[in-house]
Amino acid sequence: MNAAQTSRMLRGFLLLEAGLLSAAAAVHSGLLLRGHAHGAARMAEGVIAAALLAAWALSFAMRGRTRKLALLAQSFALAGTLVGLFTIVIGIGPQSAPDLVLHFALAALLLAGLYFARRARGVFA
Repeated sequence: MNAAQTSRMLRGFLLLEAGLLSAAAAVHSGLLLRGHAHGAARMAEGVIAAALLAAWALSFAMRGRTRKLALLAQSFALAGTLVGLFTIVIGIGPQSAPDLVLHFALAALLLAGLYFARRARGVFA
């Protein structure tokens, strides 16, 4: 895979992850599902989605830094997602099954994106 294809793939990960987190924030604002509003989860998911979107946008202006932007943003997002999982486990976060499934799926997607970005080192060197 060449640098342009790799950049598109990394941007795709960033956009998909931001979309999932934006949807989760919408759910926790009460917009998509009634009874699932949770202010702290909405705020955290919104901030993480914004960071992923910022990395996506910056990757167009800083083409040579796409890999580093993806690594940084996805690492931040994974840390936030793991905090969210921890809050579910200890009982202070949202406790629904969809929340748990979303956090595990998002963690898996973020790990896949990080793996891909890590392996892309030679492409951008």
